[in-house]
Amino acid sequence: MRLVSWNVNGLRAAIRKGIDGYFESIDADIWMLQETRVLEEQFPRGWNWPEGYSVHLHPAQKKGYSGVATLSRGDMELIRTGKESKLDPDDSEGRIIVSKHGELTCINTYLPSGSNKEERQLFKESWMDEWRQWLQPFLSLKTPVIVCGDLNIAHTEDDIWNAKGNKKSSGFLPQERQWFSDLLNDGWSDVFREHVGEGHKEYSWWSNRGQARVKNRGWRIDYFLANPAAAKLVKDISIIRQGGLDISDHAPVVLDIDL
Repeated sequence: MRLVSWNVNGLRAAIRKGIDGYFESIDADIWMLQETRVLEEQFPRGWNWPEGYSVHLHPAQKKGYSGVATLSRGDMELIRTGKESKLDPDDSEGRIIVSKHGELTCINTYLPSGSNKEERQLFKESWMDEWRQWLQPFLSLKTPVIVCGDLNIAHTEDDIWNAKGNKKSSGFLPQERQWFSDLLNDGWSDVFREHVGEGHKEYSWWSNRGQARVKNRGWRIDYFLANPAAAKLVKDISIIRQGGLDISDHAPVVLDIDL
């Protein structure tokens, strides 16, 4: 089974840039998209979701903002959108879809960014704490659980091109990195890092400034996390930088599991 996680940086723009060709060429069973920034009625006239997929679009209430979508070639049961939350009880920012695909549970997540202003950083960190606690019951399930998405944090120095220069940047703050370590210590596996090993620098997002793409000055902030039952099923994982950046400032992350 093939799964893809991709922050598309606006689905309408991605459609104009040719994302349909990637739906065909990558040929995934499950697509989990973040930052869709679109309502159902806003899609280009005449455009349709890829044939053969069932789709759940969970937009933010604010137009042109955030949003996630999950597509499945097989049967998909929508379990819920959002999480138990005091910060955003209705998931008005459109950040979580939980879906079931046979025995596989997928949690598509777009974690808030804290880079705009201090109150958003505080919101992000409170959201992170809620989310980590909310995820706990999924760890102990005997069936496989995959968490994926743009988590807006580079965990280690292997996950960012300029660690020294970004120590005070949102997404690489000490408390964010420690939170990510705590998340993994809970029992989640960072599938890509475990697959490629430490010391391997490969990124999934690049700024539009300073020729970051050309010079490969990126961050790895898009993840697949697996509970113990899912970690046993991993066959391969890759980040498709070449071509993927024609669509978004993020590259798609592709996970193959034996299911």
